[in-house]
Amino acid sequence: MGATALALMLASASYAQTGLLTVHADGRHLVRADGTPFFWLGYTAWELFHRLTREEAARYLDNRRVKGFTVIQAVGLAEFEGLTTPNAYGHLPLVDKDPARPDVKDGPRNDYWDHVEEIVDMAAARGLYVGLLPTWGAHVLPMWAKDPVVFTEANARAFGQFIATRFADKPNVIWILGGDRPVVNEGVNTLPIWRAMAGGIRAADRAHLITYHPMGGSRSSTWLHDEPWLDLHMMQSGHGSRDVKAWEWIEGDLALPRSKPTLDGEINYEDHPINWNALNGYFRDAEVRRQAYRTVFAGATGVTYGNQCVWQMYDTGRTPIAYPEMPWHVAIDRPGATQMGHLRQLMESRPFLTTRADQTVLKANAPNADGHVRALRGEGFLFVYLPLGQTVTLTLAPFHGRKLIGWWFDPRTGESRRIGELESTADLTLDAPGEPAWGNDWVLVLDERDHDWSPPGRARSPNAPGP
Repeated sequence: MGATALALMLASASYAQTGLLTVHADGRHLVRADGTPFFWLGYTAWELFHRLTREEAARYLDNRRVKGFTVIQAVGLAEFEGLTTPNAYGHLPLVDKDPARPDVKDGPRNDYWDHVEEIVDMAAARGLYVGLLPTWGAHVLPMWAKDPVVFTEANARAFGQFIATRFADKPNVIWILGGDRPVVNEGVNTLPIWRAMAGGIRAADRAHLITYHPMGGSRSSTWLHDEPWLDLHMMQSGHGSRDVKAWEWIEGDLALPRSKPTLDGEINYEDHPINWNALNGYFRDAEVRRQAYRTVFAGATGVTYGNQCVWQMYDTGRTPIAYPEMPWHVAIDRPGATQMGHLRQLMESRPFLTTRADQTVLKANAPNADGHVRALRGEGFLFVYLPLGQTVTLTLAPFHGRKLIGWWFDPRTGESRRIGELESTADLTLDAPGEPAWGNDWVLVLDERDHDWSPPGRARSPNAPGP
């Protein structure tokens, strides 16, 4: 399906509209208030509010909508001189860098927070949610950053209440605390500050979801699983290695008592230097697909993509951070961004609220990261992701005695090839199209014939069974 067809599909579908989100009764998925399923396909635009004009923001959001993203992750108090360098209209977010004194002026388009609010509304008009970080974590825990630490428990609560009051009536907001920082680091425990900020948010807004974006290589569940204000977990598999087994983190989160939905809120960025060193090469779309599909097929409620040039809104005249290769307005059309929309299409073409990871259907599997296969089973269907386009042998006991229709779904194009009718009475061995190789990844889709679903990746009929 091309970009234009995808845009038309999303514009006409009910799930393209924004409305308050909640956690499904199963503790694993997200739904809208009316019970319709929500797939989190995020995009990190950390410097969106700080660096872009209204016109540039509209261009960015239009592009994200066409490509099928559902959540834009952006930061109120930005990381790079966010407290000292004004936004595109000369406005700073705080008076004297004091979180208890947001710089607010009367009149429209007259302060920093007017600009943030306008972009949030622009996103809503395009059917997009905003994963809004009140602050980047560097303003709480510095680590490698040069930005000033400005938060205490007292002003964190005051700032949380201010920003929640400002955006409480925006149904398309999702609160994300943290911002690339652990809760505890080398004996420094920042939980009291984050707990105070969450308390301030909850004092003004009890309706919107809250999660926490941690540092690369970590997950929020390590510190926050029992926090009552945290609605869903987030991890960051990050940009250090091709060999991160993020599916194990997803499995770990979902195995916790009183499970919460979980997702990888920052997979390896497309066009990011591996381990922050351009001499190691760059992550490209094949790595992005591999991490995204295996995370989702491990049971995540979604995934967040990013591009090294876009999160920082790199452009001519701006100081580059970690070797961006092109301006942000060129990088928004990199292949990985379009391919992430195909993942959403695939998930929404079947009743994904019924899905659970199910590795028991695999007769054998590679333990290493390169060839590791993931299987996701739902009511009446099975998805199997093959990162190298290799041969797979399945045991079909869950479908015993039922007629199946097989498909090959191409993660690069969003197109599917019908294999035909298959028997479920014995082990099944299938070869993916092409020769096994890096970048030749495929999804095997098996449907119970009686459901008569559309080809994988195409919108289901309104009369199709299941959520």
